Amino acid sequence: MDEYYECFLQHMGPETDRCESSIFTVEKYRGKLPDLLITHWSTYGWSGYGQGIFWCVNPAEYEAVIRTWMSDSGIPNADTYHAIARGAFGDFYLWQQTTGRWFTLSALCARYMQSNREITPDRFNEEIEGFFVSMDREANDFDDLFEEALKKLGPLQPDEMYGFVPAIALGGPGTLNTLQKVKTIEHLTFLSQLSPLTDWGFPDLNDFDG
Repeated sequence: MDEYYECFLQHMGPETDRCESSIFTVEKYRGKLPDLLITHWSTYGWSGYGQGIFWCVNPAEYEAVIRTWMSDSGIPNADTYHAIARGAFGDFYLWQQTTGRWFTLSALCARYMQSNREITPDRFNEEIEGFFVSMDREANDFDDLFEEALKKLGPLQPDEMYGFVPAIALGGPGTLNTLQKVKTIEHLTFLSQLSPLTDWGFPDLNDFDG
């Protein structure tokens, strides 16, 4: 087992709901995503971790809705960003294919953080290692609701997330009582129609140093 992955499992929790990667998708993203990530897909597939608080994902499944939301929000070069992972509450981690910049999208709040730090291609694999090593459960929770949501609503399926009904953008309180299991892509599409993405305005807190 790779050292970075072993460290990731210790922080995040065991694998669940593994889906094997397809040769078609691997070849589609070869040259657009780091070689280590492509190898990770082939070795470990796309899976949930820690009872579903974090998921490694197939970028192709989210490409259309995320690209459209970014483009409609005025974010340039949206077609060069690819979702590689997500959290239980709709936090998406995107990789920019030429610069290695990270773009973290918080779907529930319609906010994003974008790294300004460019790295050279020879460090792309190191950056992916750092991403997995530094990832933890807290970063993917929402107001410490995950454990309560898990007990009340049950575990997520690979195509589900926890979402608020009514949505925060519609004035919803964002509490456990308004939390539901929803289909991820459908809910992202719905949220994208409510509000454009807005920059959190934070410094480069989402750089993943190995």
